Amino acid sequence: MAQFFSIHPENPQSRLITQSVDIVRKGGLIAYPTDSAYALGCHIGDKLALDRIRAIRQLDKDHNFTLMCRDLSELANYAKVDNAAFRLIKAHTPGPYTFILPATAEVPRRLMHPKRKTLGLRVPNNPIALDLMAALGEPLMSSSLILPNEIEPLTDPWDIRQTLEHQLELVIDGGFCGLEPTTVVDMTGDEPVVTRQGCGDSSPFIF
Repeated sequence: MAQFFSIHPENPQSRLITQSVDIVRKGGLIAYPTDSAYALGCHIGDKLALDRIRAIRQLDKDHNFTLMCRDLSELANYAKVDNAAFRLIKAHTPGPYTFILPATAEVPRRLMHPKRKTLGLRVPNNPIALDLMAALGEPLMSSSLILPNEIEPLTDPWDIRQTLEHQLELVIDGGFCGLEPTTVVDMTGDEPVVTRQGCGDSSPFIF
């Protein structure tokens, strides 16, 4: 049964952040708040946890997983990006955007789109998520918490616990954080392409 931590949305308790990160490091799958909606997260190198996310969401092999980063200092380790794209991404992070980028050789193949060799990358504007990644010292492998046959993500941590309590190790209650997923911007071509309109303003990426 999943543990349930109530963490302050603006001043996260360091003790609970540390305990949450310990669960991730031990292979745990967590539900946590972001600046768009709740997400599923696990350790970047954990294939079993990745497979569990696929099972919960019934994802196919072509799904782009997202690396949730605390800032753009980690970007070059995982994605190839030119100066123009970097400036555009920097101007809109942290924020409710997922950027699709070409993956570097550092990224495990199971995290990439199998044909395009891309991955999603984002920096959320949420203190709990940022503190989790700071304590972890690396990105969280993440996926929106949208269940099969649903359009909108789960938004109530109590509902998440009730629905997934036997499939997660931890649910973090960080309060209400939104109904919409991120806006997805494909940065792999010559110009950005908005592939999903979410809660982030897409107008800066339309040329």
